[in-house]
Amino acid sequence: MTTQGVDWAEIGTYQVADSVHRIPLPMPQDGLRAINVYVVRGVDGVSLIDAGWNVPGNLEILRDGLASIGLALEDIADVHVTHIHRDHYTMGPELRRRVGARVHLGRMEEPGLTALRNLANTVPADSLEQLRRAGAPGVAEAARTQALTEEWFESDWELPDEWTDQGPVSVAGRDMRATVTSGHTKGHLVFDDPALGVTFTGDHVLPRISPSIGFELGGWDNPLGDYLVSLEGMLRRPDAVMLPAHGAVGGSVHGRVRELLDHHDVRLDATRRVLLGSPGATGHEVAGSLPWTRRERTFAELDDFNQMIAVCETMAHLDVLVARGAAVVDHVDGDGVQHFIAA
Repeated sequence: MTTQGVDWAEIGTYQVADSVHRIPLPMPQDGLRAINVYVVRGVDGVSLIDAGWNVPGNLEILRDGLASIGLALEDIADVHVTHIHRDHYTMGPELRRRVGARVHLGRMEEPGLTALRNLANTVPADSLEQLRRAGAPGVAEAARTQALTEEWFESDWELPDEWTDQGPVSVAGRDMRATVTSGHTKGHLVFDDPALGVTFTGDHVLPRISPSIGFELGGWDNPLGDYLVSLEGMLRRPDAVMLPAHGAVGGSVHGRVRELLDHHDVRLDATRRVLLGSPGATGHEVAGSLPWTRRERTFAELDDFNQMIAVCETMAHLDVLVARGAAVVDHVDGDGVQHFIAA
């Protein structure tokens, strides 16, 4: 694997393994900065793992990146998407329209994509429901208002050509394995290439941050519990070098998975300690008592979008505590807001 001495998000084309290159595509007005689009070459041509966000300029950056390694957009035969978020999916349908590339998405993402297409806007309806359950109607309204200002293009969310099931999958003729890793979204996939000893981890395992949990449409059912089970499942497979969707490549998948599991253990303990000091607290109140991001910002310092993410993540941790018998819902008030106590 090529060592990269530049900022991981800097525009360019970088070889990360034999026949695999990384092209970071910018994510405007997003703290994640860029998404790593992986170009895989094999006996069946060229495939992408994740497509990128279909915003102005990104198609040209992708075209230039491919040209630097002797390829063209027209060489792309297939796009394998790890999950349904816009920075991963929306360039896929655009490439299908322009060059005939086939788009593949995990089958368990179908309910979320269907709900998104029916809603026909970017309002995170399921997340807003969790905010109301958490006693944060103001955060919900701010998030809804912000989402309604964002443009919606139905063409970005056309159905894939094929739904990918867990199991063996051919990516440009390379023998890989797709594994469902629920949590970030229900149908999130990671792709293992055992011959190269790498795993394309999508947003499931990221090198510097823990991904948001359950940020999707299609219902909420203990997404953090699913995420932790998915992480533990990765430890039962051979270790590999991490090729994430955001951040620098490299490092042990197993090593980072253990760090993420430890992080959530610490976070669950901190969440329960808030309940011990404030019995009957709501999810919003618990979120307001916890530090956020690696910089340990206060909840009040977060913008509207990240306050939404913070409250939803707090509800996810509270749901796990309840499932484990470490907390209980003491009562639900007349507005449908849950109040929690430590068990």
